[in-house]
Amino acid sequence: MSKTILITGASAGIGKATAKLFQEKGWNVVATMRTPEKEEELNKLDNVLVTRLDVLDLESIDSALIASIEKFGKIDVVLNNAGYGLMGTFESAKRESIIRQFGVNVQGLFDVTQKTLPHFRKNKSGMFINISSIGGRMTFPLMPLYHSTKWAVEGFSESLRWELAQIGLKVKIVEPGGVATDFGGRSLDMQHKQDLTEYNDFVNHFMQMMGKMSDPSLLSTPDIIANVIYTAATDGTDTLRYRAGADAEQLLAARQSMTDEDFFAMQKTNFQIG
Repeated sequence: MSKTILITGASAGIGKATAKLFQEKGWNVVATMRTPEKEEELNKLDNVLVTRLDVLDLESIDSALIASIEKFGKIDVVLNNAGYGLMGTFESAKRESIIRQFGVNVQGLFDVTQKTLPHFRKNKSGMFINISSIGGRMTFPLMPLYHSTKWAVEGFSESLRWELAQIGLKVKIVEPGGVATDFGGRSLDMQHKQDLTEYNDFVNHFMQMMGKMSDPSLLSTPDIIANVIYTAATDGTDTLRYRAGADAEQLLAARQSMTDEDFFAMQKTNFQIG
């Protein structure tokens, strides 16, 4: 009997690439997204259920889980992938934007996980794979809110694995580096008030440097990340963290081996920050 994976945020990028890979590997796939009526590719594939799930809408989570079980009988893996990045100076951030950032990246992941647990517990099997980021283990300027959500995902996942191991369930974390997706477009919310002039030189310089470092040729493709997710789902180990992408390997290894001061000095050089 084929296994089933449920994926949040499957309309594009990592989520969509993962849906296609698992389908190719013979899995049943529940590809969830906020606007499934706009999907034109995944719904043409065999053994793929495209359905609505907005992590901020509890009823949509319930409905997606019910539809998944009715269609495929059992869910084996949940990929908590939905998320976006709030970027900019913290002083500029709107309170409602901060709440939404934590709602999507943290509370939404909590809700999907909590609502799936009774099904997993009943079956005495199941796995959560939570998409974090290199930004869950280190930081870049102008992203304190995004980073704080990914650090939350890391701590939640690491602690949760203890209790779930007692009932035969697994928790894993995938930490992508830079990915050539639309994260810099609709998945990125940049907020900076230009009248906060004291920050402007820094913000403008850093964004220019980020633009230079966002060359798609320097980034991982969604397919590379999808393959790491597939490994996490199928390798049969209790490994917690999986680095995804060459830059993730390099940066996280550097962060782990360096003192705070040395790592910050390296990043100041990389970004030409005074």
